[in-house]
Amino acid sequence: MISYLIRRVFQSVLVLLVVGLVAFAMFNFIGDPIDNMLGQERTQEDVDRLRAQLGLDQPFVVQFVRFLGSAVQGNLGVSYEQGRPVAEILAERAPATLELAAVSGLFALSLGIVLGVFTAIRRHGFVANTIMTLSLIGVSLPTFLIGILLIYVFSVELDWLPSFGRGETVDLGAWTTGLLTSSGLRALILPAFTLGLYQMTLIMRLVRAEMLEVLRTDYIRFARARGLGERTVLFRHALKNTLVPVITIAGLQLGSLIAFAIITESVFQWPGLGLLFINAIQFVDIPVMAAYLMLISVMFVGINLIVDLLYVAIDPRLRT
Repeated sequence: MISYLIRRVFQSVLVLLVVGLVAFAMFNFIGDPIDNMLGQERTQEDVDRLRAQLGLDQPFVVQFVRFLGSAVQGNLGVSYEQGRPVAEILAERAPATLELAAVSGLFALSLGIVLGVFTAIRRHGFVANTIMTLSLIGVSLPTFLIGILLIYVFSVELDWLPSFGRGETVDLGAWTTGLLTSSGLRALILPAFTLGLYQMTLIMRLVRAEMLEVLRTDYIRFARARGLGERTVLFRHALKNTLVPVITIAGLQLGSLIAFAIITESVFQWPGLGLLFINAIQFVDIPVMAAYLMLISVMFVGINLIVDLLYVAIDPRLRT
């Protein structure tokens, strides 16, 4: 177990280095931040001085190594656009994204498991077939289109829910939350549903497929032959073994919720990390873009590592 943990940690660090290298290399093709930072009256001397001040006159390898060295020490640089430490900006925006991802993940996981079990148990029923047919919407339609449709129905036509923003928030010191206000809760409904719909349908279909496979195994037949009640067979034996592979997929999908919240935050103007990244691209704010991608990579790799360890802890067959 210790050797497996060391190997997985080493692989995670290697992945982070590769992601950082690729992301940092891509920024060279986005544009020149000097063009946005200096006005039309700039001179070549101004350009050279600012480029040297920001370290952009150094070779790519030197810039990347310097960025990694500063990031390890907790220094993510200064934003070219706002002139503030990037770590401070990320700390302000992170609660909105993490809150949105957490609510979306809870919605996707809870409803996905419930509907997956129901459609497996009642697989020949009309309601189960209807749910499976409607689930194709969540799998097929792109996220931005679902968000626009929800805004049109619930914000424009019915005027029930806000179409943008986070609503009123409460400052808890290092964390700001909208879960403690009515406007914050109302503002969270549409983006959380939009972000979690695809993940919910994916988990539901996975749970259904795994449940149907488990119900055909010999130990389930043996449990029924022993005279155990149907509820005990389904929820104590079948569901427990069904959820083993679901843990892996659910963990990866949680990382995807954080990473792919960019589209949802852009549609609903949610003041999180995704919207910050989009604005940074427009301004060619390299420190913000690099820090964002590294932060998302750390979250994704960390969640993946935790899921792998839980998977080994739950399934004894994998410990060898």
